[in-house]
Amino acid sequence: MKKTISIVLSLLLMGIFSPTLANSIKWSMPGDSLTLDPHAQNEGPTHMVSRQVYEGLVTPGINMEILPQLAESWVATSDDTWVFNLRRGVTFHDGSSLTAGDVAFSINRAKTAPSDMVDLIKSIKSATAIDDHTVEVITDGPNPILLNQLTQIFVMSEAWAKANGCEVSYNWDAGETSYCASNANGTGPFEITFREQDVRTVFEKNDNWWGNHYTHNLDQIELLPIKNDATRVAALLSGEIDYTNVVPVQDLERFKSSAGHVVKMTPQNRTIFFGMDQGSAELNSSNVKGKNPFADKRVRLAMYHALDMDAIKDKVMRGQSVPAGIITAPGVNGHTAARDQRLPYDPELSKQLLAEAGYPDGFELTLDCPNDRYINDEAICVAAISMFAKIGVTVNLDAKTKSQHFSEIKEGDANGMTSDMYMLGWGVPTFDSHYVYSYLFESSGSWNKVNFSNARVDELVAAMGVETNLEKRNAMIAEAWDITQDNVAYLPLHHQVVNQAAKSNVDVPIRMNNEPLFRFANVN
Repeated sequence: MKKTISIVLSLLLMGIFSPTLANSIKWSMPGDSLTLDPHAQNEGPTHMVSRQVYEGLVTPGINMEILPQLAESWVATSDDTWVFNLRRGVTFHDGSSLTAGDVAFSINRAKTAPSDMVDLIKSIKSATAIDDHTVEVITDGPNPILLNQLTQIFVMSEAWAKANGCEVSYNWDAGETSYCASNANGTGPFEITFREQDVRTVFEKNDNWWGNHYTHNLDQIELLPIKNDATRVAALLSGEIDYTNVVPVQDLERFKSSAGHVVKMTPQNRTIFFGMDQGSAELNSSNVKGKNPFADKRVRLAMYHALDMDAIKDKVMRGQSVPAGIITAPGVNGHTAARDQRLPYDPELSKQLLAEAGYPDGFELTLDCPNDRYINDEAICVAAISMFAKIGVTVNLDAKTKSQHFSEIKEGDANGMTSDMYMLGWGVPTFDSHYVYSYLFESSGSWNKVNFSNARVDELVAAMGVETNLEKRNAMIAEAWDITQDNVAYLPLHHQVVNQAAKSNVDVPIRMNNEPLFRFANVN
């Protein structure tokens, strides 16, 4: 108890916490949004912040159903043409009116490099304002999941973006920045009035929001990222914060036994896995020179069979995970229970496979792991390393904050060295396997850092992007999974479980993507 009080007093002296206001929620999670630019990073916490401020043509609801947002209605006028009719009377936070020109600008901005949304909406050929309240979107052939994809595309003010030098998204991966990285101007229910990256972000109620008939009664939200689990838990138990959507599994019982707090749980649409670079001629961190151990499927299988995910579930995750056999979660089109069955834990088979591949004494390499993004991410990596050691593979851990981790996966470290093996988590906001393929398996996929390449998979990804016959499309998805699962480019670990805790008078609906929608939240 003394330690808890000491931690909180230290935070108060640092000025991280401020006095609680009526109808205010102080929200904390381990890491911050990477940027306020809504198109620069396709990352969970970044979208969590953006979705309070920015809006799209359509949006996922509490139960992930697709709902109208800035578009009141839409129609497909042909196989490749969609027309969206915009909601009238919508204004940006700076007071300017939303027009179809802003929507067209935003879609075209999101699909233009270096935006991180390019792979998501690359089927869109053009977005054009027909008049002030009508937008025409033309795709490269039919697109059966266009609405699913558009739930992730936020609308900016064209005039504001251009006036502030943000006409195109900046290259976050290369370490660039821009005015739009630290400032926002959306149409959403809350506007950002203060921003100090990784310390404090203040959202104030937008009194002019078109949707103020919704049920929230909030005047203010404060996001206070707290990386350390013990500190974050202490802050919630002592009342210095009101809500966290990331609860350490080891502390769940503390909140459940507290009369002043409430815990909510649900399976999450996110799968955690390891990637292995199978395409490079040589691994950067390995003691094996002149060849790449991961280029041999037997080595990748050996790494898979070395992982005891039931033990990690019990000892690291305290039962709060579902061991996975596929790198996409239940509920995603293409996921099946059969594909989600793990290969058996069999370290003796792992040793046999390594010997057959020419590595009877194993080898050495480095595993890159975040320490503030996924539930117990670093602890999972530590446990996995001990399991790899049992088959003779020495894995060194390089754990770091998520901003550095993601940047180095995509762009390499300061010396240009890419990751040989890394942890990644993947949610699927479209609830369709095409999203997984286009980012993680397609040869040109922006997150395909395992360097997987298969001409048939590329062909299938392109075909399923335009196929409207459901039976034919699902057959394509199944064939692509047959190929990619057989390849073992990634090591599936587990599907996450969402655990959130709050003061008993704070109600934030829980969602399977762990993205709070504060427009539905209330303080009683």
